[in-house]
Amino acid sequence: MRFFLSLLALILLTSCYSIERDCTDFKTGTFEFTYNLDGIEHTSRFMRTEDFNIDYHEEKADSSSIRWINDCEFILKKLHPTTNSEKEAIHMKILSTTDDSYTFEYKLAVKRPNRPSRIEKGVAIKIK
Repeated sequence: MRFFLSLLALILLTSCYSIERDCTDFKTGTFEFTYNLDGIEHTSRFMRTEDFNIDYHEEKADSSSIRWINDCEFILKKLHPTTNSEKEAIHMKILSTTDDSYTFEYKLAVKRPNRPSRIEKGVAIKIK
């Protein structure tokens, strides 16, 4: 009996927890994102409007179009791809938000046949 009461209390306590997800504050603005590439940490800055995303990395700008699915999900497609892999659209999803940052995951928008889907996660910080 004690086990069932403990289990019920645990379920009730965890069901009250909800992740904050106010994505509308992050639809536009300037953001920074830190990532590792070959063991080296890099920081990228990007500016997002309702329709475009402009990445700034090592003094180079790279533009993508944005198609919003809902307030927390959108598809990025490079405007001027230089390789075949850059031609593929990316599905971005905001998982949780804080006052000045959001946690996101991204993957290819179209699944490749016979290949496992690779999902990456990151945190973007809003600077403006």
